Amino acid sequence: MESYGPLAASYDALTGDVPYGAFAEYYEKLLIREGKQSLTLLDLCCGTGTLTYLMAERGHEMIGVDLSEEMLSVAAAKLEDFRGGTKPIFLCQEASELDLFGTVEGAYCSLDGMNYLTPEELPELFRRLHLFIEPGGKLAFDFHSPERLRSLDGGTFVDEDEDMLCLWRAEFDEDEQALFYGLDIFRRKGRLWERESEEHVEYVHNPKALVSLLEECGFADVQLICDGPQHEMGRLYIVATNLEH
Repeated sequence: MESYGPLAASYDALTGDVPYGAFAEYYEKLLIREGKQSLTLLDLCCGTGTLTYLMAERGHEMIGVDLSEEMLSVAAAKLEDFRGGTKPIFLCQEASELDLFGTVEGAYCSLDGMNYLTPEELPELFRRLHLFIEPGGKLAFDFHSPERLRSLDGGTFVDEDEDMLCLWRAEFDEDEQALFYGLDIFRRKGRLWERESEEHVEYVHNPKALVSLLEECGFADVQLICDGPQHEMGRLYIVATNLEH
């Protein structure tokens, strides 16, 4: 069962409480380089592109990458209403197989996209980011703390409006060190309701292990930050500077 397939059409409606403006301002602050007002940036695991467009409106040239064709389809549809600067480019790629046309001046991965990657996938991703980020450029990302993922074990949550209901149930697996959660999405079709389902897995990443791995893959000045947007919900941040290739 795929992730971010059936959910894609309702994702923006279900995440209306996400403070995207705060995320845009914060990531810009983490990534900005002295003497530059705008950058060429990679938005890794960009989803429906909401943050990608906000960053583009702030003057940055954006490349959005995501594995879900359905999420990227929603992102591409937003181009019709885009009135910012340079239109973003969207690529359908698996994060650990990232392959850009050239280098970027910085990169970020927001809203726990990193938690969707297994620990085994991270070394190759960080090596590729080291290759595609210019020397001196920065990488920033957020992720759920291990404690946060464990705290969701057994949780059941519901989101709904007049025409849609989303029910999700979470279970933490200590052996896998991962949170498994299933989504049931019900949409009104005339007098009936149509049900679709998908499954998600988010993996625990130890903050100290992430710092060490980034250093091994060619990054320096790696900082763990605990006071970014949604820090009260267990969201942690890391920012690192890329070294010479």
